[in-house]
Amino acid sequence: MSDHIETHPAVISPTTATSSPSSSPSSSSSLFTTPTKSDTKRLLPLTDPKASSSSKKTISLTYTIVFTFLACTLFLLYSRSSLSSPTLSASIHRSRFPSLLSHFRPTKKNKYEWLEKMVHCDFFHGRWVRDDSYPLYQPTSCPHIDESFDCARNGRPDRNYDSFKWKPYGCDIPRLNAKHMLKILKGKRLVYVGDSLNRNMWESMVCLLRNAVKDKSRVFEASKRIEFRTEGSYSFVFEDYNCSVEFFSSPFLVQQWEVLNKNGSKKETLRLDLIETSSDKYSSADFIVFNTGHWWTHEKTAKGKDYYQEGDHVYSEMSASEAFQRALRTWGRWVDAKTNSSKTAIFFRGYSFSHFGGGKWNTGGQCHRNVEPFKNETSRWRYPKKMRVLEKIIKEMKTHISYLNVTRMTNFRKDGHPSMYRKQNPTKEEQLTYLTHQDCSHWCLPGVPDVWNELLYAQILVRNYHRKQRMLHEKQTK
Repeated sequence: MSDHIETHPAVISPTTATSSPSSSPSSSSSLFTTPTKSDTKRLLPLTDPKASSSSKKTISLTYTIVFTFLACTLFLLYSRSSLSSPTLSASIHRSRFPSLLSHFRPTKKNKYEWLEKMVHCDFFHGRWVRDDSYPLYQPTSCPHIDESFDCARNGRPDRNYDSFKWKPYGCDIPRLNAKHMLKILKGKRLVYVGDSLNRNMWESMVCLLRNAVKDKSRVFEASKRIEFRTEGSYSFVFEDYNCSVEFFSSPFLVQQWEVLNKNGSKKETLRLDLIETSSDKYSSADFIVFNTGHWWTHEKTAKGKDYYQEGDHVYSEMSASEAFQRALRTWGRWVDAKTNSSKTAIFFRGYSFSHFGGGKWNTGGQCHRNVEPFKNETSRWRYPKKMRVLEKIIKEMKTHISYLNVTRMTNFRKDGHPSMYRKQNPTKEEQLTYLTHQDCSHWCLPGVPDVWNELLYAQILVRNYHRKQRMLHEKQTK
């Protein structure tokens, strides 16, 4: 795997400058020789008025052309493009004049200066900024988006929700360069494990990478499935790069279990002491992105009566917070014991905010009138207790976990949910149902999960940078 970052927007290919050869000494001295009378006629054409006039016109025309070219270039570089071509608009947006000047003569320091800034930057403390060069792939262009996430295809009339980028206060994160990401993934596995919000993120990454592949037929789900809402696992293969992007459904990260009641009937429980059953299938993957959180708020888990189990003991009652902590400790022990940190990079994506208004997810909560993000950055909001628990456990682990703390950034994006746009051409009866049973938890695609994957990409770049620096240090100390 190459650690060289070739395609960051601020880095351009160096231009090789050529200079004309210097004049010879003899020709130089002849310029200062006093002409004799016999040379006068030979020198007269140099001061001929017609020739001089023609020369002045040529110089004037040259200056005009150069000035016009520079003016047009500056206009294109600084203008907010409203061009209809998304490709051209994106390329203009990425080509800022200061970057151009600073990289005519790139040095190693200039080349990695932006990356060194990212190393010390808090990616997750920032704000959403409108950027018309987004989204990173065109709405309705990716056939692998779950129908309920495909808001544009389902008739959502406003389109601002997919035209925002995340801007940290202390640095700039690079746009996700799909071709470069595919090079990073060559011969490797990227696995997402968790609930349907991680499936949201997984589908986003599949679409982002697919958009960079010329022959789309060489991107396919390994089992030829086209619907991904059932339990189990899914794997998209990118044949040209011999890599896969996979999803394992595991809403709790620990095992869902069954016990027999005294009357012989089966009862569902949650084994807080056992990692989920498919963990051995992805423990050796190169990149694993975990999440859990949303299912811990549902009625069954929140009440916690006769549901949580450790060993043969089923607790008559336990709070969701306590159960969540025990489950995450089980996950942490498994990561420390079963993964190889020199091969596998572990990420955990934090809790993603929901925005139900006028009720909860099952009592008529709505969000379809939200068409702009929250703009008040100082507004009070409550950081989920579950994430405090997660952060504590991550600090206690031996394995390094890269924490994608998207909680605050998703709190702003009340506009990004599918809401009532969950199906293409719904019947009148379905329209009425979707009006009162809206999805204000998941996210439209293209949309917010694309930015999560940009943050994942940035963290992978930083990780690779650290690895390269360590290798360089080890080489120098030998």
